[in-house]
Amino acid sequence: MTRRLFPGGLFLVLLYVLIYIVPLGARPMIIPDEVRYAEIPREMITSGDWVVPHLAGLRYFEKPVLGYWMTAAFLKLFGQNPFGARFASAAAAGLSALILFALVRRFARRETAFAATAIYLTMGLVMGLGVYNVLDGPLNLFITAAMAAFFAAVQQPSGSRARKLFLVLCGIACGCGFLTKGFVAFAVPAVAAFPYMIWQRRFRELLIIGWVPFFTALLTVAPWALLVHQREPDFWRFFIFNEHLRRFMADSAQHSAGFWYYLALLPAAAMPWTFLAPAALAGLKGDALKSDLLRWAVCWLIFPLLFFSVSRGKILTYILPCFAPLAIVLACGFTRLADRRPGGLLRAGTLALSAVAVLLAVALAAIELWHVYGLALYADRLQATLVTAAALACGLLFFLASRQSSVQRVIALAAAAPVAIMLAAPIALPDATLVRKAPCEFLERQAARIKPASILVADERLMAAACWVYKRSDVRQLDFGGELSYGLTYDDARNRMVNPKEFEAFVRKNAGRLVLLISAERWAPIRDGLPQPVFEARNAPNGFVFLQF
Repeated sequence: MTRRLFPGGLFLVLLYVLIYIVPLGARPMIIPDEVRYAEIPREMITSGDWVVPHLAGLRYFEKPVLGYWMTAAFLKLFGQNPFGARFASAAAAGLSALILFALVRRFARRETAFAATAIYLTMGLVMGLGVYNVLDGPLNLFITAAMAAFFAAVQQPSGSRARKLFLVLCGIACGCGFLTKGFVAFAVPAVAAFPYMIWQRRFRELLIIGWVPFFTALLTVAPWALLVHQREPDFWRFFIFNEHLRRFMADSAQHSAGFWYYLALLPAAAMPWTFLAPAALAGLKGDALKSDLLRWAVCWLIFPLLFFSVSRGKILTYILPCFAPLAIVLACGFTRLADRRPGGLLRAGTLALSAVAVLLAVALAAIELWHVYGLALYADRLQATLVTAAALACGLLFFLASRQSSVQRVIALAAAAPVAIMLAAPIALPDATLVRKAPCEFLERQAARIKPASILVADERLMAAACWVYKRSDVRQLDFGGELSYGLTYDDARNRMVNPKEFEAFVRKNAGRLVLLISAERWAPIRDGLPQPVFEARNAPNGFVFLQF
């Protein structure tokens, strides 16, 4: 590849802006994750307590604080809105891509760096989490930084200043990752570094240099760790047992799934590049694994994936750290393939992607025009038309990619194809999903009815959303349970829960200033016997209910 066949850095920047920034604030916030991870930083800003996380004014010890700090910074910069809440995830995706580019550019060909970055930015899971307010994106940023720094360190001469600097940076990144989501930030680099150094026959060296990032990470974590222990002595017991040991080992682990869970879902999460992976792997035939960078990428991909697979608790977002090395592996294969003609595998993959996109467009059109199997995704015909057009545009770009004789042009067009889907994503969620998972706009429409003296009660599903929309941290929860169960066990939180058996008396006692926010399914069985509300509003028959008594 001696010719420059796509516009390099400008192309990558445009790709990032169109996928991650342009649609960022257009979609309603989704419960529970997005609202939860916006509300905790909002309460930090309001209360001035930057040490102990609180949700709805109650202790919330499931995660450390750095991810909340990052979101809080962007809430202060952009305002308390969906764009500000999600910007930490988008920034993390962009910075992870930048680190990936710098790593590959330093230790491989220029074309490989551009390909790896374009592939990474357009993988399905990376795109989805880059515009979604959860902590996995910031965690992945720090893990990517740690992995890049460690590899750069072991490529430096022993005892050099550069090696020491990269090892310190690795430790700082691990510490920041721990402050974002916990021990996984130590586990992923460790489970990749051990087999890599054994493969390189440098295991003894790892035992010597490994102490530098380890102690650096401890120094990074220590200030906040000591402060939170001083303020809340039970934090570390809950955090270590509930969020790590129970999720990793216990039979009762949350989101429990079998060993093959991630292996089965990885191809779907890596779309659209899954269809082009056979061509990339064909390019790796021969002596490709003599490359130190490729060996590091293989260890970074396989061993963390196995580590996550062994854990009993599984959520697809956990394997986000595996996508940067997967992008490196694919890019290395494409680069070697480009030294020859693209071949039939690459053409077959892009044609298959084009066919999938067109079939998706046809299915969407059929559902909206003829309500196939009784389905109706959108009430607005224009909305359905735009989503269908986005799928067709995606299919057209994949088809154009199949007609190219240059591997680099194929990569550029295949990377550009998901842009249409992501630009349409804010309007692509079906109406039924929004009714059940996006209550904030409905709650905002009732904001004028909320007075300073109003007593707000919400069921577990709407607690965080009520706090976020009405900028209050004193909402009471109807019944015990959910993610606030731990916080409700404290003596100073006793008045924050309303027993459903005593709710009728509670309503009569606070008549004239009580507001209840509840899901329709939860409201139906308790409404009999309660006083008639003076106002009732619903976002849909099976959605959420706003009631004033």
